[in-house]
Amino acid sequence: MTTPTDEEDRDLRYAEYVLGVLDSDARGALEREIARNREASARTAAWSRRLAPLADEIVPETPPPQLWTRILKALEFSAPTAGAVGPWHSIRLWRALALGTGALLAAACAALVFVFVSRPPVPPIPFMAATITETDGQVGWTATMDISKARMIVVPAVPQAVQPNRTPELWLIAPDRRPIPVGLISTHVPITLTLSASLVELLGPSARLAVTIEPRGGSPTGQPTGPVVAAGAIGAAGAAPPTAVAMRLARPTRSLV
Repeated sequence: MTTPTDEEDRDLRYAEYVLGVLDSDARGALEREIARNREASARTAAWSRRLAPLADEIVPETPPPQLWTRILKALEFSAPTAGAVGPWHSIRLWRALALGTGALLAAACAALVFVFVSRPPVPPIPFMAATITETDGQVGWTATMDISKARMIVVPAVPQAVQPNRTPELWLIAPDRRPIPVGLISTHVPITLTLSASLVELLGPSARLAVTIEPRGGSPTGQPTGPVVAAGAIGAAGAAPPTAVAMRLARPTRSLV
């Protein structure tokens, strides 16, 4: 017999799934339930609509310059050498801030979840992500897509070396379509790419991202001309654990074809 308490606990699991606070085992079990149970899928979608407005209420603030110095010191990052760029261009800083901000947002949403239960549903603000894995099985880049703002942030897992006058280019591979160029990416620093409306419509679990090595400036033909060095499927943001990238931060620079 199912009691009201059982129903409430089950419903809370859908909210925790949307917030991304479940561990990998619980998340995997719930994803299997969502895939085969229409009611579970509907409840998960309802929680997505309820919780999405929380992100809109976070007012951006410009931190004082000395705050970044304190953050770098607290994280025990080494001081920049002469001629080095500022902390905004530090991949380690971006990754640490992204993980910390995500955890803080999840905790805040969890505390406020029942306050917004009666709020009318609004269209969700979807986010997608991809882990772009190289042919040797190592993570080459991670890509995060903000669908509402039509932009993608591509971050290299570790510094990588390419041949002179060559550059990595990102492609969208969608079913029954030729590869679509997304933009040039970096082997050392995060890159933000603006996505066209037609490209955004093709993002989803049936599409993949791929990286080829092209002449400097990109493919001269609008189609891949160099070797495919990495590829990865697109999924909901938070579906893949960040440990694969974090474990590789201390690895030395490696070479691409």
